Amino acid sequence: MVRWRAPALSLSLARATPENEAPMRILLVRHGPAGRADAKRWPDDRERPLSPIGRKRTRKAARGIAHLEPRIDQIWTSPLVRARETAERLAAAYASPPKIVVVEALAPGTDVLRELASESRRSPGAVLALVGHEPDLGVLAGRLVGRETGALPLKKAGACRIDIAGTVRGGAGTLEWFLPPRVLRQVGSKKKPEGA
Repeated sequence: MVRWRAPALSLSLARATPENEAPMRILLVRHGPAGRADAKRWPDDRERPLSPIGRKRTRKAARGIAHLEPRIDQIWTSPLVRARETAERLAAAYASPPKIVVVEALAPGTDVLRELASESRRSPGAVLALVGHEPDLGVLAGRLVGRETGALPLKKAGACRIDIAGTVRGGAGTLEWFLPPRVLRQVGSKKKPEGA
């Protein structure tokens, strides 16, 4: 007589750990060149837009970012006009433009780390671009990669990518690239490879 045995059922209940999940990619993008501060034209400096040359250079730098990063899931931007205009140019560089979200914690003099940590728990493996201002972005970049000596300042329309496995926290990041706008514009002027 042959006895039939049910096959063993194997369920993996293991939680994703930083070692086996895709890292969150964080792109830090400084707003492009803006018009000169002028209290007569813009009594509220938050309303100061990109300059005409700033719009052009930012659009070209955004193409470079899109060439390096084929996907962005979401763009967080400072509420200031020049940052929002930069975010719009970055989104426009993608065939499927990512959603733009205005985040007050990206305004000058604020700290976005808490919101970033929450997002990394909600969306591990996401690609998130943050558009903001100096010195805040440079300080954030330095904190994320554990730089004891301080900030990694970005030029206007410059960007960097920091990867973080697990929850975003100070010192947990790996700097993947850090490029000035001139290099991003050069990268953006190249044709994408076939099939990309």
